[in-house]
Formats: sequence, structure tokens, C-alpha cells
Amino acid sequence: MPGGREERDQVAVEEPLEIRIGGRPVAVTMRTPGHDEELALGFCLSEGLQPRAAAPPADLAANTIEVEAPGFDPARVARSFYTSSSCGVCGKGALEAVSVEAPRVESRLQADAALLAALPDRLREAQPAFAATGGLHATGLFDAAGELFCLREDVGRHNAMDKVIGRAFLDGRLPLGDTILCVSGRLSFELVQKAAVAGCPIMVAVGAPSSLALELGADRGLTLCGFARGERLNVYTEAWRVAG
Repeated sequence: MPGGREERDQVAVEEPLEIRIGGRPVAVTMRTPGHDEELALGFCLSEGLQPRAAAPPADLAANTIEVEAPGFDPARVARSFYTSSSCGVCGKGALEAVSVEAPRVESRLQADAALLAALPDRLREAQPAFAATGGLHATGLFDAAGELFCLREDVGRHNAMDKVIGRAFLDGRLPLGDTILCVSGRLSFELVQKAAVAGCPIMVAVGAPSSLALELGADRGLTLCGFARGERLNVYTEAWRVAG
């Protein structure tokens, strides 16, 4: 390039991961490699399944993981579907296929408004891969005092959420009734649904919510906060959990 110069740049890694249950492929997700066990477990939990464990099969190629999920009914999966790094529900044939039953979140957890507004900054400070590449989403799990329990980064925002939920499952933390989830992007339907299935009462996002996300949050009893920046945030549903 005339007048330009060549430099090396770090970019986010993106590779496919095939998730199998009982030897049957159920999903292919485009993800950032790492924490694949957490991703597979979190994905299955978010789909309403009850997994026990996940591990790469010794007789299969790389980028494949097998989940042990007793009682899995293949008929529930109408067809294998592709999950891109930007859309966790792409390929599902109808809205009914997207919805996952979950009990209403009844947690009485409350948190200070100023603390919630500050969570995205704390999330960003703990994102080493984003600092290097600028190309990764993040989900963080916090307590009501703002202590960070777990953070995961991924090219897909739904993958980052699944990894955090999978980690919580492995640590015996589910349901997440005494915690707060913070995401680096917007409040989408799929992310709110994952939080609801995990039993998390408060969700904070840097960006805006969608109408369907707010509808789901109100129905499932989640406190949804968007545009959390600096000392401000918008509270859309179940505002009684936000103090101050």
C-alpha cells in the first residue's frame, strides 16, 4: 500500500466445535477454542437438557466434544443446526423451537445501582484477550458486592455466556440465585433466556435490549439493565432489585 507499512496484528481465533450427545451431532458452533467442556455443558443446560459431563471423544477428530446427557430424546432436536459466532439460535425452524421452559426466578437478591453501572468497566479490565485483539465478547459472573467469580471471552456472545454457565455447573453453583451476570454487548433474547434457565436474577449489559428480551425478562422475573456506562444505567424489568 503506497504510504502504508506492514505490521503484525493479533486477531481473535474462531473455529467450529461439533457438540454430540450419545454419538449424535446436535449442534455446530463457531467459537474461540478453550473451555470447550464448559461451552458444551452450558449449551446443553441452556437447551433444557440435563448433562452430566462432557469430553472430547478419543476416536473423533479435533473440534468435537461428546456430552453425557441421560434421558436425552433425539426427537427434541428436529434437525442439527449451525450456530454462528453472532447468532446462537440460527437454524431453528420456529420460535417455539427457540423457547426453553424455565421456572420464574424468585431470588430476592438486590444490588446497588452504582455498583451495577460499574460492572462493565470491571468486566473490561478483566478481559486480556479483548485488550490484545479487540474482537471478543465477554460474560462475567459477579456477586452482589461486585466480586468477579468467573469471566469468559469468545467471538460469540452466546458462547461466552454458555462457558460461564458451564463453569457454574461444574462448580456446583447452579442455580445462580445470588449472582449477577454482566455481558459486553446487548441484551438479546437468547442471552436473557440463558440467564433465566441458569436462575440468575440480575443481568447487566453495555448495550440496548430487544423487545423480545424485555418480554422474556418480565415473564421470567429477571431484572434487566442496559446502557450501563460510567455511573448510569437503564433498568427495564423488576426494578425493585436495584437499590439507590
